[in-house]
Amino acid sequence: MEEKNLTTLTMIHLLGFNTPHGITFFILFIFFVVYCLTICGNLLIITLVSYSKSLHSPMYFFLSQLSVSDILLSTDILPNTLHVVLMKEIMMSFSDCITQYYFFAISETSECLLLTVMCYDRYVAICKPLHYTLAMNFQFCCILIITCWVSSVLIALIHTLTISQLHFCGPNTMDHFFCDLDPILKLSCSDTSIVQLEVTLLSFLFVVIPFFVIIVSYVCIMITIFKIPSMKSRKKVFSTCSSHLTVVCIYYGTLVGVYLIPHGGQSWNIMKSLSLLYTVATPLLNPIIYSLRNRDLKKAVDDIIDRYLSLPF
Repeated sequence: MEEKNLTTLTMIHLLGFNTPHGITFFILFIFFVVYCLTICGNLLIITLVSYSKSLHSPMYFFLSQLSVSDILLSTDILPNTLHVVLMKEIMMSFSDCITQYYFFAISETSECLLLTVMCYDRYVAICKPLHYTLAMNFQFCCILIITCWVSSVLIALIHTLTISQLHFCGPNTMDHFFCDLDPILKLSCSDTSIVQLEVTLLSFLFVVIPFFVIIVSYVCIMITIFKIPSMKSRKKVFSTCSSHLTVVCIYYGTLVGVYLIPHGGQSWNIMKSLSLLYTVATPLLNPIIYSLRNRDLKKAVDDIIDRYLSLPF
C-alpha cells in the first residue's frame, strides 16, 4: 500500500478510464456528441417552455428546471472528462476538484428534489384534479422551485466546507474520472467519520426521504388510475406520468447501483461505469424521454417550425 506523506495536497492525479489507445478518439467523439446533444436537448426544452403558451403549466415549468440541473451537471462533468479521455490521465488542482464536487452536489441534490416536486405535481393532477389549479398556482410553484435550488446550494456548501476542513496529505492519485465524494475522502489523512455521518444524515433527508415520497405518491396514483373504469382513460392518465416515472427509475436505479456496490478491487471500474449513467447518460436521456413520450412538446416543436417556415425571407 502506498504510504501517505505529510505534505499538504495541492494537486490531484486523476486516472480516468483504462481504455485501449486505439479507441481513444472514438470514445472522445462519443463523449463530445453526447455533451452537444445533452446541451441542445435541454436548451430546446427550456426554450419551448419559455416561448410556447401551451406549455405554460406547472409540469413543464418543473421540467425546464430539471433541464437546467442537467445542463449544470453535464457542464460540470463532461468537459473535464473529455480532457481525461484525451490525455489518459491528468493533473488537477485540489481547489478545482473541490469546486467540481460542489457543483456536482448541487446538481445531484436539485435533481432529487425536482423529481420529487414533479411527482407531487402529478399526484395532485391525478388524485385531486378538482383542486389542481388552486393547489399548483404560479406562486406556489415558484416557492417550490426556489426551495429546491436554495436547499441544493446550501447542502452542497455544507458538504464542501466540511470536506475543506479535512487535512489532505496524499497520495494524490484518484482512480476516477471526476471528483466524487468517496475518492476525495480516500485522499484525506484526517478522520472522515464526521463527514461521512453528515453526508449520511443529509442524504437521508434530501435523497432517501424524497425517494419514499415518490414511491408513496405513485402508489396513490396507481390506486386512482385503477379506479378509472375505462381502459382508454387509464392509459391516457398514466401517459401523463410515465415519462417522469421512467426518469425516476433510471436516475435512482443508477444511484443505488453506484453506492451499494463495494468499492474495492475491480469494483472501482464497475463504479466508474455506473457513474457514467447518472452523470452523463441521464442528462441526455431526460429530454429524449420527455420529448418522445409527450404530445405537447412535439406539438410545440411543430408550431415553432411552422412559424419559422412561414416567415418571409
